[in-house]
Amino acid sequence: MRLRNIPGADAAITESVYCIKSPETHKGHWQEVFPSQQPLHIEIGMGKGRFMMDLAAAHPDINYLGIERYSSVLLRALQKMEENPLPNLFFICMDAADVAEVFDHGEVDRIYLNFSDPWPKDRHAKRRLTSRQFFARYDEVLAPEGHLEFKTDNQDLFTFSLEEIPEAGWHLDASTRDLHHDPVLNEGNIMTEYEEKFSSLGNPICKLIASR
Repeated sequence: MRLRNIPGADAAITESVYCIKSPETHKGHWQEVFPSQQPLHIEIGMGKGRFMMDLAAAHPDINYLGIERYSSVLLRALQKMEENPLPNLFFICMDAADVAEVFDHGEVDRIYLNFSDPWPKDRHAKRRLTSRQFFARYDEVLAPEGHLEFKTDNQDLFTFSLEEIPEAGWHLDASTRDLHHDPVLNEGNIMTEYEEKFSSLGNPICKLIASR
């Protein structure tokens, strides 16, 4: 789906106090960005920010960073933050491929991937955020006891992701192909915009948790 360009989005992001500019300059020092030193969780491909904002509101004892590549999408999250500021949440406009340039070894305690682009063509497999190429990047930033959580309604992408985990040298801690009917993995679940939309259409939601 082609994203609609919103005039002025880039300027709004540059001017916003909720968006971190030059994020690579904070590598190894992200705790200094927040009012309190707390565990750091990030979402890669956060979209319009609802999931991150709901998480940050529910868990004030955790610091959050939402990463989104597209300025026109990130703009919507910034607008929500202006209406309801949260001290433990900031945003970054950047490509997911650069994550190891922005975070130091072991600096991130949890990574969230929600309804990522499936890149359905085989030749684009390495672009998927759950490919072994991206797991290698996560290896560089995730804390030894950290976890990665992934949700999707795309069954093929989920199967691919399950297969990539051992190939990347990671461990599958838990998984389900029907999250909303799994009493254990669904406990405390916070839905994204896509999750709410797809589940209302009857699509089962898949989830996995992996660790290094």
